[in-house]
Formats: sequence, structure tokens, C-alpha cells
Amino acid sequence: MLRLSAAVMFAGLSVSSLHTAHAQGTQTPTPQQDSIRTASRLDTQGQHAAARAIFQQLITGAADPAAKAVYQRRMAISYAFEGDCAATTRYHEMVIAYWKTRESAEPQNAFYQQGEMANEAARVCIDVGQLDVAEKSYRRGSELGLQEPSPKTHPKSLWDFRLTHALGRLAARRGNTAEARKQVAEARRILDADSAMASQQSRFLPYLVGYVALYTNDLGTAESELSKALALEGNGSDPFLHLLLGMAHEKQGDNARATAMFQKAYDLSMGHNPPSAFSHPFSRKKLGLQ
Repeated sequence: MLRLSAAVMFAGLSVSSLHTAHAQGTQTPTPQQDSIRTASRLDTQGQHAAARAIFQQLITGAADPAAKAVYQRRMAISYAFEGDCAATTRYHEMVIAYWKTRESAEPQNAFYQQGEMANEAARVCIDVGQLDVAEKSYRRGSELGLQEPSPKTHPKSLWDFRLTHALGRLAARRGNTAEARKQVAEARRILDADSAMASQQSRFLPYLVGYVALYTNDLGTAESELSKALALEGNGSDPFLHLLLGMAHEKQGDNARATAMFQKAYDLSMGHNPPSAFSHPFSRKKLGLQ
């Protein structure tokens, strides 16, 4: 069962028979794990059709519904590499459907994962500018997560903070500075009210403040807050934060530092997750690699 310490902002699907051999200590990768690695690498190389052909084979041949859900999530992220909000959302809905079947057997984890998957789809959509779709999905993610029955392993404050964080970014992207700042203040209030949750989530506050500042053209604040975010434990390897800082430098006309950040984002964006799915093609284009 997931506990609060695992409830980080960008957590992924964590339960699958795919990982049984690894969990038992076997070091030899399974053929399915090899296929996932191959397809994930193809996505980072821009060969998305080839990657999705492999993911589809895995989905078709899945040994059980849990494994199928893992492969469907991978397919969702493959579409995210091309900025396809609709297709990404469609496959995340398939994963949510799987977790609905687990509500009786593992209710705490099932509702948490449903919320996670809705939020993950929303993250892909906001990054590519599909703001209304992203907002709907973020709100749904919060609603799903809050259905977790007692004894809760993920408090209401966690979902409130996540939704407020999202609404702040959405307001900034829409140019509504007053609303964005209101959401930042609310995010601070939620963290201050729950120290246990804040111990895991407070590292995402400078990211929010920096993001809002970047998109509302408060570039000095954007630079300082995003730099602060990157210095916090757990954030230093996030390619998206490096990308945002590069964008702040670029807007200030500091092309040398912007290029250095875009290079760092590119080097770090080799994962198969929403931060890499946006950062890898974006930074590649900024560096003139395509």
C-alpha cells in the first residue's frame, strides 16, 4: 500500500506483475522490461511510431490486467512526446478504468492511482497549451483521489495542494496574474496547515512561484525561485525545471545561460514520463538538434 512518503507530485503507476521478478531480487530483465526500455529509448529518439508498435504488442499480449495498465500508461506517455493531449488522455482513461476494478480489493491505492493518472494526463495537456482540458482533468483527479476511504493514506490536504498548484499555473498561462498569485497564497496556506504533508510537498512551492512569475513576466522572481527549486533535494534532476529556468534566461536576453539550461534539460530528459516528454523535444528544438 502506498504511504504519504511516496505521494510525490509526479509519482507514477507503482503496482504491476511486470515488476514481480525484480521485486524478488532477480537481476535478469524480463522480455517485457527489455521491450519497454527499447520502446522508451525510441521515443526519446523521436521514433514514436516504432515505439508505439512495441507498446501495442505489450498491451495485446499482457499477462493480466495490471500489466496491461502499465503498458497503456507507457503508450499514453509515448503520445505525450508528440504533444498529443487527446491520445494521452485516452490511454490514461484506460489505466483509470483498471484502477476502478481494484477499488474493493485495495481502495486506498486504487483511488490514489485514479487521481494520479488524471493528474498525469492534465500535466501533459497543460504543457502543450490545452488549458481547458488540463483544468478539467486536474479537477477530476482531485475528485477521484478524495474518494479514498478511511483510513486515508493520502490526506485531503495533499489533493488540495495539488489542485491549487495546478490552478495557479493555469491562471498564469491564461495571463490572470491576480488569480495566479491568489492560488500561490492558497498553496502556502495549505502547506502551513499540514506539516506532515508539507514535508513531502514543500519542494514544489518554489516551482509554482517561479512558474507563475515566468508566465506573468516577473522574470527576476522567476529566475530566483526556479533556481531555488532546483537547489532543493529531489528537484535537481528534473529536466522541466531546468527548461523553465532556461526560458527565464532567454526572456531576459541571456542566451548563453539559456542555452546551458536547455542543454541540461536535454541531457536529463531521457526518462519516459511527463517532464521528459515535454522537455526532450522542446530543448532539442531550442538547441537546434532537429
